[in-house]
Amino acid sequence: MPQSDERIHREVVSFVRRSTRMNPSQQRAWDTLRETYVVEVPRGASHTSISPDARLDWTAVFGRDAPLAVEIGGGTGHALVALAEAHPELNVVAFEVFVPSVASTMARLARHGVTNVRIIIGDGVEGLAALLPADSVEHLWTFFPDPWHKSRHHKRRLVSTEFAALVATRLTPTGAWHLATDWEDYAEAMREVLDEHLGLANVHDDWAPRLDERPVTKYERRGMDAGRTIRDLTYRRAG
Repeated sequence: MPQSDERIHREVVSFVRRSTRMNPSQQRAWDTLRETYVVEVPRGASHTSISPDARLDWTAVFGRDAPLAVEIGGGTGHALVALAEAHPELNVVAFEVFVPSVASTMARLARHGVTNVRIIIGDGVEGLAALLPADSVEHLWTFFPDPWHKSRHHKRRLVSTEFAALVATRLTPTGAWHLATDWEDYAEAMREVLDEHLGLANVHDDWAPRLDERPVTKYERRGMDAGRTIRDLTYRRAG
């Protein structure tokens, strides 16, 4: 039957869609830890979108006033848990779209006794725009975002001029954006976009040293085993 009146809208997103099916251990973590770690927010058109009108009081969410760190796309939480554990003085907000990954992250947080993390299941770009006020983010972590290898898909890459403009407004005057990738062409594209952005300044004028607290994840190890070079970058708000 023709669907001229009810067209199916497929949003352009910066992540690959994956199965939402959970294994038994993930389901247990979801059932027992969701209320502790997951923050519900108003949705947009899809289950991973966040309404542009959504707002949160982060002091109320965490039960304390502390500097905010944000991670976008943390997968199963290896880097997130290590960084949050190393920085108990931070309130850490994690955006992840895949429920099984969130469940694994919660289980890891619980095993390590980490309590300063809250997770939002949703698009990190939309979340940063709606839920994080201007001048509020002390640290932004985007480690190994999807490289979208095919040229026709490069527009889906997270690091873009538009996203950089948003980040520049959200960072505090002393805030920093930490990035890492194991794909050389994406690393070079990041440098091209971010070095030219007037709202951001490259802290090291070149590739950044690896963050001491950032662990080598299984994903990163696969890249290293394949002979790929890990590139780190750090930017601050300009001016």
